Amino acid sequence: MTPSAIAKIGIVTVSDRASQGLYRDEGGPAIEAYLTEILTSKWQAIARVIPDGFESVRDTLIDLTDNERCDLVLTTGGTGPAPRDVTTEATHAVIAKELPGFGELMRFKSLEQVPTAILSRQTAGTRGASLIVNLPGKPASIRLCLAAVFPAIPYCLDLIGAARLDTDPARCAAFRPKG
Repeated sequence: MTPSAIAKIGIVTVSDRASQGLYRDEGGPAIEAYLTEILTSKWQAIARVIPDGFESVRDTLIDLTDNERCDLVLTTGGTGPAPRDVTTEATHAVIAKELPGFGELMRFKSLEQVPTAILSRQTAGTRGASLIVNLPGKPASIRLCLAAVFPAIPYCLDLIGAARLDTDPARCAAFRPKG
């Protein structure tokens, strides 16, 4: 990808109630607000609000990576232990390579705030030239987790051949090896 390419970022809210209009989506807007704050690269959000469910999550991830050609897909919701929380399983079904360090770091940072963070099942992985990252559902937790993992995301995108993302180093110091 050329440095002038506009990165496509999929933002997926997984929620039965939000998808039915019974609950205002707060997760997707929280992700978009964080990205707007830290990114200096040109980017385009491709947002979806979908119901919980293996097929709905799986099919949305495939559409965003294979058809929309998103460089990065961030999901919110569906990562807990409840029966309808299957975002993690759907993500595993579509990724080629799991990157478990993302989930490990998000849980570690979240445990500093709340002991129930051990119930969270966030993960991340690649599908072609796309990185998929599962985030928690609460806006404050989304911000905390994105702040923890985002320093590694731009370099990961470089490694998989996705569009380049640059951050404002005063807001998010992304790491890229020198040379």
